[in-house]
Parts: sequence; structure tokens; C-alpha cells
Amino acid sequence: MGDVLAGFQTVWEFDTDSVLIRFERGIRTPKLLQALGERRVPYEALSAVEVTPGKRGTVVLRAVPRPGADPLMDAADGQLKDGGDPYRLVLPAERGTLAEYYAEEIRAALGPAAATPAESYLVAAPAPPLSFKAYDGKASFDGKAVSFRWFWTGASSAKWKVGDQRFRIDDLSGVEWRSPESKGTGGGSPKQGRSGFLRLLERGTEDGRPAAPGGGAARTGARAGARAGDGAGAAGAMGSEGPAVATRPDHDPAAVVFGLGYGLVHESLPFAAAVLEAVQAATPDPASGLTRTTARPGRRDPADIADRIRHLGELHTAGLLTDDEFSSKKAELLAEL
Repeated sequence: MGDVLAGFQTVWEFDTDSVLIRFERGIRTPKLLQALGERRVPYEALSAVEVTPGKRGTVVLRAVPRPGADPLMDAADGQLKDGGDPYRLVLPAERGTLAEYYAEEIRAALGPAAATPAESYLVAAPAPPLSFKAYDGKASFDGKAVSFRWFWTGASSAKWKVGDQRFRIDDLSGVEWRSPESKGTGGGSPKQGRSGFLRLLERGTEDGRPAAPGGGAARTGARAGARAGDGAGAAGAMGSEGPAVATRPDHDPAAVVFGLGYGLVHESLPFAAAVLEAVQAATPDPASGLTRTTARPGRRDPADIADRIRHLGELHTAGLLTDDEFSSKKAELLAEL
């Protein structure tokens, strides 16, 4: 398509096979979107596109990702608020006709697989190394292993007894993320302000025990209890293994808990998505027996960059982009060369 559609805090740039979603930096932009920066979404990663009325004289254009196409949305499992949804573009109501036009253009680009779950991730997660501070410890991910280092001020005695933990990606089957903005019981007592958590799901476990002597994940410390539902989203490359048990995340050495300003959505969710993507990449494809990889955007074609800059110039000349917007977007495109 080659078009640019600018909304509130978000800009969609359309290519022939994908849409590049850029999030502006500013006080009005949700921190999760600022942390993501931009995301390239192939049309094959989408199942549908919707146009709905928004609040206070706006219209919302939303792309609907296919299940299994985006590790960020798999990890979030429906827990994101509308403002933090990276697939929403909010426009003034008078641009509703334009939103419908682009919705039809995207629908025309969707293939026959749009109605089915994706076999592998098509949208890239944030790249490691990543880290964030939870309430009871620091979580770090270097691309090959996840480490939890406990804080003496927040970690439970159960976690202190087993010590700091390290989990190899090869030994994980998925993640379970509960938003710190969730209400009700989660990582700890709601009265303590800790309602979210990130739990690592390990291979070869059932009811929190190794499936066979010596089985389970290779990590420092003793084996922990298994995962709890607690209304959180559990995502994995091969699905969860074994029944869920009610082990509290604040007592589970395979989990860190959020709250009181720690483990915020814009820090913990991209981390969970990156781990989930790595887990799938390390999981053999049942059909071929080969490991699967997620395509990451490489360096852009200079000719494509030149075409985009010319198109931006036309929008600028037509008065659809301000001087600052044109200069900023031109600089962003040149930086991709």
C-alpha cells in the first residue's frame, strides 16, 4: 500500500505484506507502547480487522491477531486494557471513512489461514537481554536462560531456602503472566498490594514433581511447586503440562511476584513475551522435528525507504503532516538504512 495513517499516539505505515506500527513517546502514550517502540506485523499474523466507535468523538481501527502469532498477546492472554492494546489505532471520528477504507485493504490482504491459529510466532518479541525488578527479586533473561535473584526485603522464606534460581530455556514449556493491574488474589495477598506474577512453566512436571528421577528443569536450588491458575494467562509453545495446583507464586521459586511499583506491565510483559518466543524457538516442530524460529525484521531495502520518504513528502505538501512530523518520520526511516 505504501500509505501512512496517523492516529492518537500511534502511526500505522502500510507495506505490501505488513503494517509497521509505531508508538509515539510522550506523556499521553501508555508506557507499554513506549517500551515497545514499534512493531512490524505481517498481514499473515492477523485474523481480522475491526472498525468501532470510540470514546469522545473517536473511531477505533483494530487489527485482530491470530492465536499463536504474537508472543506478547499470548502472554497477555486478554489482560491488557484498551489503552495498552498495541493493535488499536484511535482516530478522530471524522476519519471514520478512512478507517473503513484501510480496514478493507487489510482484509483483502488476509489469506485463507486467517481463521486458524498460527503454527509459529510471526511477530517478534522484544529482543534480550532483558531484566526487571519484581517485588521479591530481580528477573533477568539473556536469551538462553532466565535468572531470579531474590531480594531479602521481599522474598519469602521458601524462596530464600532454595536460593537464587536459573532456568534454561530448553527446560521450559511456557510462561504464566498475571498483570499487576489485576484485581483479586494473584501473587500474594491483595492487602499487601501484590496481585501479579510471572511464573515459568517447566517441562516434564506434573503436580510440581519431576516426571522421572532426574527429570525436570536444570536449575540451581530445589524443585518448586507447580503453577496455579489464579485467573492468569498461561502460555506455552506446547501448552501447559499436567494439572494445575494451588501453589502461591510468592512461595514458588519458579515465579516472581509484582506489586507496590515493581513488575509493572511495561517491564514484565515484554520480558514474558521474549521468554515465550525463545521457548517456542527451542521447541522442535512436531511435523519436521526441527526447531522453529521467529522472523525478525532486518535492514530495510534502500529503495523502499526512498519510496516512503517520497510518500511522506507528498503528505507533507498536502498538509496532512506537520513540519515536525515530517522531519521526525524522515529521520526514523533514514535510521533504518
